[in-house]
Amino acid sequence: MEKVTIQTLVVAPAPSPSILVLCPTKDFETNRSCRVIPIWLGAPEAMQVGIALEGTKLGRPLTHDLLLDALTNLDARVDRVEIHDVQGHTFYAHLILRTGERIITLDARPSDAVALAIRQDAPIYMSEHVIDAASYPYVFNNSATDEKELDDFREFVQSLSPEDFQE
Repeated sequence: MEKVTIQTLVVAPAPSPSILVLCPTKDFETNRSCRVIPIWLGAPEAMQVGIALEGTKLGRPLTHDLLLDALTNLDARVDRVEIHDVQGHTFYAHLILRTGERIITLDARPSDAVALAIRQDAPIYMSEHVIDAASYPYVFNNSATDEKELDDFREFVQSLSPEDFQE
């Protein structure tokens, strides 16, 4: 299992799917190029992950908050999430709970497991075969040269006028 980091959550209005983008942590930390793993989510699932990412506290507990409250009262906590399989576009996860020395493994949808893990600051892991099967290469560019080129391009675009396009 490799630790993964949430890169972003792209929320789309229903009925379009939203996308949770994960990246192997060691890839991202070492060279800013990595493999990204998109997981498609429905609107309610994206909302739960988004609320967790933002750390939003609502007046009444949501289902994930209720479950975490129940776990806390049972002296258990989310230890980690393991995304262990993918078939087509469907990912499979285990929510790993810890109560004292006892480990409990529950079958869970990745979106629910991730929403719970975020709320308890628990790590998320993905099996190497899932990363190999579902990832895409991506390069993050944040160098000063790239910023200079982008600034130059912006300046060029702002200097354009309609007359520049006449023959």
